[in-house]
Amino acid sequence: MLLSSLPHLPLVLVIDGSLVGRGCVALMVALVYRKRALPLAWMVSKGKKGHFSEDAHMGLVREVATLIPADARVVFLGDGEFDGCNLQALLRGWGWQYVCRTACNVTLQWEGEMFQFEDMAVGTRPGDCVDVPNCLFTHKRYGPVLALCWWRRDCKEPIFLVSNMASPEDACELYGKRFHIETFFSDEKSRGFNLHKSHLSDPARLSRLMIGACLAYYWIIYLGCLALQNGWQRAVHRSDRCDLSLFQLGLRLLDYLLERGWRIPYAFWDLHRTGSG
Repeated sequence: MLLSSLPHLPLVLVIDGSLVGRGCVALMVALVYRKRALPLAWMVSKGKKGHFSEDAHMGLVREVATLIPADARVVFLGDGEFDGCNLQALLRGWGWQYVCRTACNVTLQWEGEMFQFEDMAVGTRPGDCVDVPNCLFTHKRYGPVLALCWWRRDCKEPIFLVSNMASPEDACELYGKRFHIETFFSDEKSRGFNLHKSHLSDPARLSRLMIGACLAYYWIIYLGCLALQNGWQRAVHRSDRCDLSLFQLGLRLLDYLLERGWRIPYAFWDLHRTGSG
């Protein structure tokens, strides 16, 4: 229902992993909407962050693909773990655009010349973006792809990206949205629900726990939106401006209503009916 309600916007999907519970890691795909990452699908496994195989990445993305409206434009964003050639080919086959971070020592080939991403960074300064279109990626010669060396002004060093987009500027701008999933993990853990402190170590039980945590996250975001729409942030924050995220604003509103015993707003969509209640 969430995805089908946004046909007028590009669906920006982010994939990333994070430690949860005791000795487990969750692989999550989320939708970026108005600077928040909204969880769509996940899997939990034993191990440390970054240990998921490319087959696992592709399996989770295939599940998400079944939820995407047929006519939607999709942009897929991933960190350095998600630059596999098979995953790129899968996304390209669906007509999805993607921008993924990659390593500085990955080999490229352009017009018969072999070089590495780090060679693109020679002589660059903060604010620079160097791109090589229509090159081949890794020794597998996957492509053609767009290779990017992007040095954000707020970073200490450049990052390296691989994409199937035509515009380097669009690719960099969209990749900047990837970091919103980090705030989601913070809200689920240290700044919100403390999911990282769970003593559960069974992946199946942790996955079920995340169902409740993600639904609660949606509800808190909903309360934050209501606070802004109705001007309630003045009662829980400050009257001249709002410095809180939607999540923190929603948490404060929930505490405010609970302390006073007032009715707490909620909204559900019944898939078996045509209306909402």
